[in-house]
Amino acid sequence: MAVLNFAMDKGIAVCNNARMWMYKDLATSTFSQYIAWVSLPVCLILFAAGFVHIVAAQSIGSGIPEMKTILRGVHLKEYLTFRAMISKVIGLTATLGSGLPLGKEGPSVHIASMVATLLSKLVTTFQGIYSNESRTTEMLAAACAVGVASCFAAPVGGVLFSIEVTTTYFAVRNYWRGFFAACCSAIMFRLLSVWSGALPTVKPLFPTNLPQDFPFDPQEFAVFVLLGIVCGLMAAFWVFLHRQYVLFMRNTKVLSSFLQKNRFIYPGFMTLAVMSILFPPGIGKYMAADLGNQEQVLSLFANFTWSDELTAEQAAVVSHWQTPEVDHFGCLVIYFWSIFFLSLVSCTLPVPAGIFVPAFKMGASLGRFTGEVMHYFCPLGVAYGGHIQKILPGGYATVGAAAFTGAVTHTVSTIVICIEMTGQVTHLLPIMAAVLAANATAALLQPSCFDSIILIKKLPYLPDLLSSASRMYDICVEDFMVRDVKYIWNRMTFQQLKDILKENRTIKSFPLVDSPASMVLLGSIHRWELVKVIEQQVGRSRRLQVAALWQREAELRRRDEEKRKTRRPSRFEVTPAPDMLQVPVSGMTRGGSLTSQDQGGLLPAPGQLFRPKSILKKTNSFTLSRGAPSPAPAPGAPLPVYSTVTGAETRIRAAFEAIFKRSTLLPDVESGLTDQLGLPRSPSINKKVQLPRERVCDMSPEDQQAWERLEMAKEVDFDRMLAVARRRDLNLDDIEYEMKNDIEDENLYICHIDPAPFQLVERTSLLKVHSLFSTLGVSRAYVTAIGRLIGVVSLKELRKAIEDVNSGALTPLTRPEPPATPCSPAASPLLIKVPRSEPAPPSDRDTDKLTTH
Repeated sequence: MAVLNFAMDKGIAVCNNARMWMYKDLATSTFSQYIAWVSLPVCLILFAAGFVHIVAAQSIGSGIPEMKTILRGVHLKEYLTFRAMISKVIGLTATLGSGLPLGKEGPSVHIASMVATLLSKLVTTFQGIYSNESRTTEMLAAACAVGVASCFAAPVGGVLFSIEVTTTYFAVRNYWRGFFAACCSAIMFRLLSVWSGALPTVKPLFPTNLPQDFPFDPQEFAVFVLLGIVCGLMAAFWVFLHRQYVLFMRNTKVLSSFLQKNRFIYPGFMTLAVMSILFPPGIGKYMAADLGNQEQVLSLFANFTWSDELTAEQAAVVSHWQTPEVDHFGCLVIYFWSIFFLSLVSCTLPVPAGIFVPAFKMGASLGRFTGEVMHYFCPLGVAYGGHIQKILPGGYATVGAAAFTGAVTHTVSTIVICIEMTGQVTHLLPIMAAVLAANATAALLQPSCFDSIILIKKLPYLPDLLSSASRMYDICVEDFMVRDVKYIWNRMTFQQLKDILKENRTIKSFPLVDSPASMVLLGSIHRWELVKVIEQQVGRSRRLQVAALWQREAELRRRDEEKRKTRRPSRFEVTPAPDMLQVPVSGMTRGGSLTSQDQGGLLPAPGQLFRPKSILKKTNSFTLSRGAPSPAPAPGAPLPVYSTVTGAETRIRAAFEAIFKRSTLLPDVESGLTDQLGLPRSPSINKKVQLPRERVCDMSPEDQQAWERLEMAKEVDFDRMLAVARRRDLNLDDIEYEMKNDIEDENLYICHIDPAPFQLVERTSLLKVHSLFSTLGVSRAYVTAIGRLIGVVSLKELRKAIEDVNSGALTPLTRPEPPATPCSPAASPLLIKVPRSEPAPPSDRDTDKLTTH
C-alpha cells in the first residue's frame, strides 16, 4: 500500500508540474496560458470519468461510506475486486493530477481494503481467514488503518481514524494488528521518499517550526474554543449544502436524465468552470492558485505574521497571498469561500475523490485568518504573569485545520493526525479543545459527511436511534418482523427444494425446520450449499456415472449372449456367475452417488483372481483387471492347458477385454469423472489431447428426463448429513458403523448446517435488537416462540423500523393485558399451593439424644 501511494503521488506531481510548466512557458500570451491551464485538467477529468465508468463504477467517490457499510456486515457487489482497485488507482491519480480541490484520504482507505482482500485470495495461507466472516471484518479494519497511515504517514492517527469512521463497536484484539500494519506502511511510505531523493531524511508531511518555550498564553484558550465552534458551524453548513446540491441534481428529472445520457458534459463543464476560477491571472491570484496543495498548507502554517516587516524569504511567501488591490486578510477570506464552494461542487463529479485535504485547507485558512486578526488587535501579544508573547498565526492555522476536519468527519482522531502531519506537539491542548468544540457543534446540526453520503446513496447502513424517540422501548421485534418466512424442512424432496430456490433467488440463507407442521427451528443453510446438494443428485457428473454403469451392464449382457451362441454343446450344465453378469443398480447411496461396490462390482475379490477351477466345469466367466489386459498367445505358441475348456485366453476374449478397458479409462472429458470413479488418470491428459466427444457415455434426452424425475422425487435427509458431518469432525472410530455405512458416507455430500443461528424472541425490544445487531455484526436473526420459527428480521427491516421510530411513524401493536394480580395463586399458574402438615412428635430416641447433648 505504501508503494501504491508513493506511485500515485509521483503521478500526481508529474501532472501538476506539467500544467505549471505549460502555464509558465506560455507567459507571452494570456490566452495561451488559459488554454494550457484548463486543457490538461479537463482532459484528465474526462479520462478519469470515462475510465472508471468502463472499468468499475464502484470506484467513484470516497469509498469510506461503502467501507462502513461493508464492515457492518452488508455485502456490496464488486466493491473489493481487482477491477475496482485498478479503476480507483488510475482514476484517483488522474483526478488529483488535474488540480481540483480534492483529497485522497478516503480513496486510500478503499484501495487498502481492496489490496487486503486480493492478498487474502491469492495467498493460500489466508484462505481460512477469507472464508470466515469475522476474520474478514478484522482484516478490513486493519486495512482501513493502513490506508490513512500510508496517505499521511500518520500510523497512530490512522488507526484511531479507522476505528472512529468505519466501526461502531471495535474489538480490542484488533488493536495491535492495526498498529502493526499502519506502522509498517507509514515507515515504508516515508522511506520511499528518502530513497527516491525527494527528502533528505524522514520528516513530517507538513513540518512546522513553532517556538517551544511559549507557544501560546492561557488566555488564548477562549479564542481556540471559539475558533472550534466557528469551524463546527461552517462544517455543518458545508455538509448541508453538499447534500442539498446532490439531491437537487437528482430530483431535477430533466437535468438528471440529460446528464445520464451525456456522461462527459457535467464533469467537463464543471472542471472547466473550476479551473477558470483558479486561473492565476484571474480570480486565482487572490487565492495563491499558482501554488500546489503542499505549498499552500506550508505557507498557512508559517510561524511568522504576515503583517510585520518581512525578510526577503518571508516576503516571497506572502506575495502569493496579497495583491495591490487586496491585502492578505481579503485573500484569506476569498481563499476560504472559494475552496468551500469549489470543493463542494468537485465532490459531485463521477471520479474517485476525498474530502479530507480540502477540509484541512479550509480549516487552516480559517485559523490563519483568526490568528492574523488576533495579531492585528494585539500586536505585542497577550500579557500573562509578567511575560508577553506575540501571537503566532501559524498555531491558529494548525488548530483550525484539525477542528474543521474533525467537524466534517465527526472524528476526534484528527487531533493525532494533525500532530503527526505537522510534527508539532506544543499545541496539543488547544487542538483538543477546538476539535471537541467543533465536533459538539457539528453533531448537533448535521451528520458527518460520510453519513450524509450514506443517506444520499441509500446504502444499507444501520442508523442510530435518536434519544428523543421514546417509543423505542415499546416497539418489539414482532411489530416489524417478516412473518412470511421462506424455509426448508427435513425429508423434503429434491424437487421441492429446487422450486424454493427458484422462487427465492435473492435469499442467501434458508432456515431449516423439522417439518411444516411443527416448525421447530433446527438450523440454517446457505443457498450455495443447497445448490451443491441438487448438483450432487442430478448433476452432469452423477449422470455420466449412471450412464457408464448402464453401458457396462449392457456390454456384459451382450457379451454373455454372444458367448452362449458360440459355446460348444456340452453334457454339463452351465450356471452363469451372478456376481459378474448381474450388477445390482440398487447399490447407489441415498444421497445419489455411486458406492465403491458399484465402482468395483465387476472386479472379483483379490483371493478369487486365480482360484483353481475344475477341468470338467465349463463356465463363461472371465476376469477384468484394472491393469493391462492379458497378452494373447503368440503365433505358433501352444495354447494354455485349459483353454479348450474355459476359453479364458481366446482372441475374442482379449478383444472384448481391450474394448472394455478403453471405454472405462477414457480421459477426463468431464472433469472429475475419473477421480470420482477411483480410476487412474491416463498419461495422455498432460499432452492436452481431447478424445472425440462421441465416446462420452451419456443418456438420451428421454432417459435423462425420466432419470431426473425419479431422482428429484427422492427425499433430502438433512439429519443424516448432519450426523455424518459430526462423525467426520469428531473422527469417531466405530468399527460396526465403518463396516455398514462407511461406503455410503464417503460419497455423501456434506451440507454444512449452522445448528445455532442467531435467534430472538418475539418480545425483544427495538433497543436491544439494535444493540445486538450493532455489537455482533449480525445481518439476520430468526424470531422463535418456544423453539418454533415465527418470523425473520434482517438489516432491511431493522433499518426501516428505526427510521420509522425516529420519525414517529411506527407504533406498537396492541398486546393482551397482563393479569391483574400476578402474585395470587389463582392468577399465576406457576404458583402451586402445598398443604402444610403438622410436624410429627419426637420419638423417645430423639428425646434421649436431645437430653444427652
